[in-house]
Amino acid sequence: MIVFPNRELLPVRPPFRLDLTGDALRRLATNTVDVVTPDGAYYRAFDKGGEIVAVRVTQVDDVTLCVESTGPSSEGTLALVARTLGTAVDLRPWTRNAARVPWIAPLERAFRGVKPPRYASLWEACVHAIVFQQISIHAAASIMRRLITSIGTPVCVNGVALMPFPSPAVLLAADDVTLRAAGLSTNKVTHLRAVADALTRGDVRDEEIEALSTLEASERLKQLRGIGPWSAAVVLLRGFGRLDIFPLRDSGVARSAALLSGDSELNLDSVLEILGPVRGMLYYHLLLGRLRNLPAPQTD
Repeated sequence: MIVFPNRELLPVRPPFRLDLTGDALRRLATNTVDVVTPDGAYYRAFDKGGEIVAVRVTQVDDVTLCVESTGPSSEGTLALVARTLGTAVDLRPWTRNAARVPWIAPLERAFRGVKPPRYASLWEACVHAIVFQQISIHAAASIMRRLITSIGTPVCVNGVALMPFPSPAVLLAADDVTLRAAGLSTNKVTHLRAVADALTRGDVRDEEIEALSTLEASERLKQLRGIGPWSAAVVLLRGFGRLDIFPLRDSGVARSAALLSGDSELNLDSVLEILGPVRGMLYYHLLLGRLRNLPAPQTD
């Protein structure tokens, strides 16, 4: 069992709720990489250049998180946690714009404090985007869990089992039988291998995508095999915190918007126009709304 030798405080921009942000990051409780324990603590094992660093995050108050971590030092860990949990993001523009849409305003109030979380790397974001293509969130989450547990190496921290996200090299070393047994289609195996190979060769890097505009980054990502417009949008939103993008042509998103708005003929494009450069926050609110079974707004 690993213990936490490092303990630091991380300031956050209020409002912030670790429970909501953790749910938005995890999607479903079956997530084995991002773990929330019954006491509300968030656990994660990060792969920092081959060194596995485990963290335990708890909320102290409205403006402070406590970050405990393993390893000889905590250098860079606070920044990684802050990035993952979106702690520094200013969401006042979202609050203002959400108030302009009658059915979104109650969602904003219900989930005030959720920040836009981010996957730890371009690789992790691409894997999620590919695995979640064209299947339900529950089916995709099950496949992701089987994939990670079949090729990953677990660690135990404070009695909590954690799975560091497998690196591109680990996936490339896995045989097709193992990957297919996780539930991946032949095409998705091919696409994951292609992205892993591109990242291993350095054909595309996190820093490159980070430096590009959202439009330029989308075009660059679409050069990767298996990454189309929807997947590029998911990678940029969930991997790079680009709130000016929204994954369109997503049947799950469309169903959630229709259900939570109470309008089966909802014109989502007009809603996104009103939300402007923070439209990506709607994605997280729709996700949380469906996960928590919020009712549609009442009409007179």
